[in-house]
Amino acid sequence: MSLQNPAFNRRQWLQGASLLTAAATAPSWAQPGKSITVAQPVDFSQAQQDVSKDFLIGSRAAWQDINSRGGIRGRQVTHLALETDGSPASLRSALDSIKDNPACLALSGSVGDQLASQLAALSRQGSLNIVHAAPWLQNASLEVDDKTFPIFAARQEQITHALKTLSVMGMKALGAIYATPQHQSAYHQEVERIAADMQLQLQSFQGAGDLRLLGQKLTPATPAVLLFVGGTPELAAFTQGLEKQARQRYVVALADVNLSTLLQMGAARSTPVIATQPVPLVNASLPIVRAYRDTLARLFDEPPTPLSLAGFIAARYTYEVLKDIDGALTRQSVLAAFQRRAGLDLGGFRVSFNPRRRSSAYVTQSMMTPDGRLIG
Repeated sequence: MSLQNPAFNRRQWLQGASLLTAAATAPSWAQPGKSITVAQPVDFSQAQQDVSKDFLIGSRAAWQDINSRGGIRGRQVTHLALETDGSPASLRSALDSIKDNPACLALSGSVGDQLASQLAALSRQGSLNIVHAAPWLQNASLEVDDKTFPIFAARQEQITHALKTLSVMGMKALGAIYATPQHQSAYHQEVERIAADMQLQLQSFQGAGDLRLLGQKLTPATPAVLLFVGGTPELAAFTQGLEKQARQRYVVALADVNLSTLLQMGAARSTPVIATQPVPLVNASLPIVRAYRDTLARLFDEPPTPLSLAGFIAARYTYEVLKDIDGALTRQSVLAAFQRRAGLDLGGFRVSFNPRRRSSAYVTQSMMTPDGRLIG
């Protein structure tokens, strides 16, 4: 099935696939010994769907490949996407749908960041009685409990990595661009803390409506390095506004931005954009990346992206823990296996947890150069 046909809506395909998976799963709930279900909460709100759809495709590719190789102990794994609209009510409804399903052993790869944060908070409050593995959890300030297992570097590690690259410029000030009031409300405290830790003066700017206008209004006193907190469409508009600025600026974007899509959306090429990602580069020679590219090419007509690689890694991490469990597979035995927090090497992507129950400061970055090239 090709997803490149312009007449075929990719999101509709993902929704349809989710419904088909849910329908196929229903009869097995009466026979929990016959099936294994792994649920993936996915935020398809307008603000998050660009991130979520790529992440979901990567996870789907991994689980389909795992099933083609025999699943877990010869048992097929049903990958159940729980679509939400980003609201707490929608998330509660999604969780209620698997609450009484004993075959559902884990949540894996919840995406995007706000949904993952909501789930982590519910788990910490005792409202989640199931493993929450490999969420797309970008908030470094959020305390995680003994049911939540983040394996991707959070915003703090991403920002620190990117700014160290620019430290040779003698940078003393940082501009923070928030795409919307919601972005500023959700993330400003964390960004302010990171800037203080790095001893940087911080100037903050909030977008509202057309981000091109904000880009046009910057003055010569605005810092040369700008941290952009928002999605790909907003960043494309912001760079178009920067195009007429006389001062050269560098924009640091985080993992929710796709540089290839940014070019397709008409981003101004006069401004270098550096995008961080908590996974290897998609053209890396690591075994996990080769497996991802081979699987994606075989199963989906989709280009490799960092976000779908993250979804692939999330599924593979969940699988590696599940397959090594001795005895019956139950929610309790699965939780105990994850809580041992054994180190894993996923084909070059290393998972090892620190005392704060977080793993991986693995960060790479790519740059969109002024001549339109993407370099890693």
